[in-house]
This record gives sequence, C-alpha cells and structure tokens, in this order.
Amino acid sequence: MKFKILDLFCGAGGFSWGVHKNRNFTTVIALDYNARAADTFKRNMPAATVIVGDITFPDVKRRVVAESKSQGVNMIIGGPPCQGFSLKGKKLGLADPRNFLFREYLNIVDELQPEVFIIENVKALLSTSAGWFKQEIVNTIAEMGYFVEYGVINASDFGVPQARERAIFICSRSRHITLPRPVGKQTTVRDAISDLAYLNSGEGDETQTYRTEPQSDYQKTMRDGSIELYNHVASKHKPIAIEKLKLIPPEKGKEFLPPEMVGRQKFKTTWGRLVWDEQSPTIDTRFDAASTGRNNHPELHRSITPREAARIQSFDDSFRFFGSKVYIRQQIGNAVPPLMAKAIADQIYSFYKS
Repeated sequence: MKFKILDLFCGAGGFSWGVHKNRNFTTVIALDYNARAADTFKRNMPAATVIVGDITFPDVKRRVVAESKSQGVNMIIGGPPCQGFSLKGKKLGLADPRNFLFREYLNIVDELQPEVFIIENVKALLSTSAGWFKQEIVNTIAEMGYFVEYGVINASDFGVPQARERAIFICSRSRHITLPRPVGKQTTVRDAISDLAYLNSGEGDETQTYRTEPQSDYQKTMRDGSIELYNHVASKHKPIAIEKLKLIPPEKGKEFLPPEMVGRQKFKTTWGRLVWDEQSPTIDTRFDAASTGRNNHPELHRSITPREAARIQSFDDSFRFFGSKVYIRQQIGNAVPPLMAKAIADQIYSFYKS
C-alpha cells in the first residue's frame, strides 16, 4: 500500500522529510500558517503542494480538503497546538475554544476519512488533568471509527542524538498499530557533530564546502547526497559571553563560573556545554544563545550552529533552512526529528505490507 499524506501544521517539514525515508510514503499536501517555515518546506520538498494559511479560515480549509481529495490523500500527520489542555479547560475539553486547532485537525480527519492519521504532541498532553484530556482524545478518535494506539516515544531510541520525548497517537481505520520499538544503538553528540568542530564565535557562511572527513557512520549518513554544507554559522557572542565560556571546561557548566558571573539564571543547565559521548538534551528554539541552556559546544567557546542543531534533530545536510536567524532556529527547534518520523512510518508500513 502507498500512502499519500496531508501534513497539517507542517512547519519546516521534519515529519514529512522523515516519513519520506520510507519510499511508500509521500506528502502531497502541506499546510502551515507560517510563511517562512512553509517556504523552507517547499524548497526542500518541491513536489508537494504547500498551502500557507490558517486552518480555521473556511476558505483555507476548503482548499485543503479539495486538494486532498483530488490527490487521493489517505493519511494525515500533524501536531496541533493544545493551549487549552489545562485543569481550567477540563470542563469544556475539546469544545474549549483554546483547543480549536485540535478540533480543526480532527474535523478534517472526519471529512477526509483517511486510512491512517498520526497526532504528535508534547509528552505532558497524556498526563495533564490526570489523563482526562488524553482519554477525551482517545474517545473522540474511537467514536470516529478508528483504532488508536498512543504513548510516549523518545527520539533517542531511533538513532536521533537527542533525548526528546513526544506523545504519539497512531490511528487506523482497519487495524491496531502499535508504537515503534527502540532500534539499534544510541547516537551521541560526538557521532553527530564532531566533524563540524572548527568555527569560533561569529564565523561561518550560509553555504560552504566541507573542511573535514566524516568521523562516524551517522555523519556519513547525514552527508549522503550533499555537496555543500548549509547553515553552519556560529552566533556572534558578546565578549563577556565568550569570557564566561572560556572559564567553563569541556563538557561542563556554570558551576565553574564565579558567583558574580552567573547572573540571574536559576536553571542548572544555563551556560552548559553538551557532552560528547551522551545524547543532547531537547533542542529548543533558542539553541543559539549561550546562556539559555545546555546549548554550547562541548569544547569551543560558542553555542551550537543551526547545522549542528539540525544534525542533532537528525536532518540530513541536504536539507537547507531558509530565513533569518530567528526563523531558522524556530524551524529547527519546533521540528519533528526526521529519524523518529521514519521509525513511525516504518512501523505503520510493517502492518500494511502483508
């Protein structure tokens, strides 16, 4: 069976890029309200019809549904935001106006009746209000006539060099599909970015040639099909930030700073360096700031670059991000890790190929 996908809330395209690694899956329609993220999606996956718009607008929704029907969509993927999933919102649940994006997602599922759909979301969704919202979502999906399997999976169990836990719902009209199980050995920060350890603060170009040979199988995989290196540009830190980083030994953190240099940051991970032979913590949208978390290079005096963050998210080097620095870091930090998405696609296909 071949799957033709509608990717809702698609962002830069990590989810679609990952499922495409299984040749039985192709995203044909993608939607996001963020024009810059949609531009990155379109440039990397030009065969897809990419729609920029708000899913709550009737004309946008009509176009998405019409295009999906015309192109034979039989699978939907996406991670609808869930601002209203709090104790205060429990009374209304999916009828809470703050959860309109979740409702819109499920309404489109109900209209298109795909064979499969996947919901990806924050881990906390499953436990908020003692699991009440999770159960409401599960019940709603079941009422629509779908089998549903849900749980938390960690990207690090699927070759992603990052500890990133996400809630996943796999829903099928015809069969019960279990979540993918961990595969292979874990990938480390060293496996991911050791070949890129040559830029200092403020150095690098949006497009450049590789300076080193790959130093791990993961790096060889990430470089496959890429002639040039994109987005490997180091943040230009203030002199005081570089001075602080010089006081922090390789793989260590702010415990090596004198009290007067720590600042007002309360969290243990601020000013922290990544550890070579461990997984990275979750990449967020501020990975380019030296002070906001464990975002700094294991030994160089700078935060990680967008390309290093993309490697830690498991984007191939051939995937290029477009836009200004702030938009690129948002695209990378908000993305579904492609190798995690691939594992989900492989699992789904294993239940259909027979």
